[in-house]
Amino acid sequence: MKKTILRFLPVIILLFASPAALMANNNPVVATGGGFGIESLFRGMLGMAFIMFIAWVFSTNRKAISWRVVGTGLIIQLILALAILYVPFVQSIFDVLGKIFVKILGFSDAGAKFLFKSLVSGEIEQPLLNFAITILPTIIFFSGLTSILFYFGIIQRVVFWLAKGMTKLLKISGAESLSVAGNIFLGQTESPLMIKAYLEKMNRSEIMLVMSGGMATLAGGVLAVYIKVLGGGDPIQELIYAKHLLAASIMAAPGVIIISKMLVPQTEKISKEVEVPKDKIGKNVLDAISNGTTEGIKLAVNVAGMLLVFIALIAMMNFILLKIGDWTTLNTVIAAATDGQYSGLSLEFILGYIFAPLMWVLGVGSQDIDLVGRVLGEKLIMTEFIGYVSLGELKEAGAFMHEKSVIMATYVLCGFANFASIGIQIGGIGALAPGKRVLLSQLGVRALLAGTLASLLSATVVGMILG
Repeated sequence: MKKTILRFLPVIILLFASPAALMANNNPVVATGGGFGIESLFRGMLGMAFIMFIAWVFSTNRKAISWRVVGTGLIIQLILALAILYVPFVQSIFDVLGKIFVKILGFSDAGAKFLFKSLVSGEIEQPLLNFAITILPTIIFFSGLTSILFYFGIIQRVVFWLAKGMTKLLKISGAESLSVAGNIFLGQTESPLMIKAYLEKMNRSEIMLVMSGGMATLAGGVLAVYIKVLGGGDPIQELIYAKHLLAASIMAAPGVIIISKMLVPQTEKISKEVEVPKDKIGKNVLDAISNGTTEGIKLAVNVAGMLLVFIALIAMMNFILLKIGDWTTLNTVIAAATDGQYSGLSLEFILGYIFAPLMWVLGVGSQDIDLVGRVLGEKLIMTEFIGYVSLGELKEAGAFMHEKSVIMATYVLCGFANFASIGIQIGGIGALAPGKRVLLSQLGVRALLAGTLASLLSATVVGMILG
């Protein structure tokens, strides 16, 4: 552990040497927060300690936890966050990546415009400028694009080098590292396809990390959607949130390894070999585009149906809760206590105030803790899609007192950690490794906890640095 800290010490000293100078960078990811200081350091350390404590409490073998791996992972997350936020060279890389994402979003808009334009004016009619027309086509386009990149082996090469680094630094098996690295680009059921030959031979700790990695990261297709949701059609805002969403997904990789290996520590021998499978999606590039488009259509229809049902359920729940609030006079009490922010008893109010204390511990500004707590609750019991849509609406309405709270919420929501994902993983990974289906069901809730804690850890680190 000491050797690990000493190895990274020069980098940490360099990055912390002059916070004011670093924050004076002419091209920050976003101008927010009061800057790094004693208070933000204390809040950040408190938040990280609390997250580590929760993972320790729910560990299956506390004595087997490798604190060296935990320390290394935390240092990697800290360096990643500082580099992404304040180091010009790294910022320029994320700036380019963000611009690529925003540019590609424009291409998907061109396809949507062709499909839905008016035969009279040649433009999309104003009433049609809604979620279905502007957001869902993005999923289909990015799914097809991902298939092309996979067919030409580009994603595999990037995943290979990321996996190599994680295997060496964090002492995990080659198969685990491939799955976690793959999750940065692929979905929670697509990434395990890269290691399907190893799944049946994996031990309990390895399977736990495969599941947790899927819970903690976002696939490229939905990443693009959230850029649009949070950007609100403004190219500058889209670029800002493209950088943060990319950063959140990358930072989740070391974070989820820390948490997963605390919850279910590695006690058996593992293979460090990293070998990317040669399988391609489709017989040729046109077949790959066709397969990717088909999968994208399925995902877009699934997202549309899911949003319709969950938003309708929220409306129904709020109707019932408001009636209860009327009968018990709770609506009047809540409206007065929250200065009209909440009109009465609602699901948003309940979720917001359940998770508000946790958000304060993690470093969210006191005025915004219920709002960030609310979107976290929506993500857990529904989906991150609902959470990001709510975050976009709250941001657009100017509900947040601190811009830092919106940034932290972006990291909090990063990942597929919700109760529905447990079933998705049991079905998806279980189909690839039928012999592990019972183990998958046993580890489902723990994987959900790991994915959630990993996202909270990233948010805490970023919030501490922003100040």
